[in-house]
Amino acid sequence: MEGTIGGGWDVTRNTSQSSGRRLEDRIAWAVRNADGVVAIGVALVIGVLDILDDNFDNNIVSGATLLVLAALVYGSLTERRRRMADIRGATEGTSRAIEDLAMVRTLSGAEVGLAHEKARRNTTRWVFKGGTGTYLRAVTLPECVEEVKRQRRSLSMKIDILNPADDRVCTAYARFRRTFGRQGDAGVHPEWTVERTRKESYATVLAAAWHRQRLDTLEIDVHLSSVAPTLRFDLSDSCLIITQDDPRRVSLYVERGRPLYDYYVTELHQSREQAVKLDLREATPLSDEPTVDEARRLLDRLGLPLPTSFTDPDVGDIIDRALRAEDPYRR
Repeated sequence: MEGTIGGGWDVTRNTSQSSGRRLEDRIAWAVRNADGVVAIGVALVIGVLDILDDNFDNNIVSGATLLVLAALVYGSLTERRRRMADIRGATEGTSRAIEDLAMVRTLSGAEVGLAHEKARRNTTRWVFKGGTGTYLRAVTLPECVEEVKRQRRSLSMKIDILNPADDRVCTAYARFRRTFGRQGDAGVHPEWTVERTRKESYATVLAAAWHRQRLDTLEIDVHLSSVAPTLRFDLSDSCLIITQDDPRRVSLYVERGRPLYDYYVTELHQSREQAVKLDLREATPLSDEPTVDEARRLLDRLGLPLPTSFTDPDVGDIIDRALRAEDPYRR
């Protein structure tokens, strides 16, 4: 019985609240359209009194006219209400369109470095896809490691770079960098060759293994791709940053929560699925200052042996690039 009575009270209360809301909406509409409401009220009253006057024959025309005018005013108010609803709908649609356009923000100059710095704060993951990972080795990886140590937390990093053992993709990437590289400063920026491309990519593998062995809470996966990219993707918990090889060109910034961010999460995952994954758990130990023999053993163990043409000085160059890479945005 109590349940039935309680249910009845709920229905009555809901009905009362619904009626109250409708009454409030009608009062608010009347206030917004006070001029029309007054006009239609006066017209109706005068029209009815005029028609019901003793002098019916003389006043029927004027009374009917006022009633017609009242009907016109009512129609005008109805149309106004409909137009306001249409305007609100159009405004909401425009707002959504503006939000969609604003999902991508452009970055240039120092803004790129600041965006990366902000993205590294408090992130628990970092996904990179690019050519050989020079900026990753020079800035992203060591800075992320320092942040993880400072906050005593874990970090998952996934790296997708060129396969240095794939001659075709290294040749294509070197040709692309030469074709669209900066002109007039070859002395400052060494020319991109197939050999340099391989060294840079080997260096990223070596750097990933070196940092992983020194921080237990750092999980790194390295994937080697056979497709030469033209863009670089850095994805953290908070945003996605898309850059190019030339720091003078405009970069793109996408906040998490935007559809484009989610699209690229899937896109980058699919790219890694089609690449060769290295198991860094099998990596042989590296000292604080790795030797040539240590570097060779590690790469051999990972199934990524160095070309026979690479001399000891070449391997030493790879080690130097791995641990002391130069920030390409500060050149």
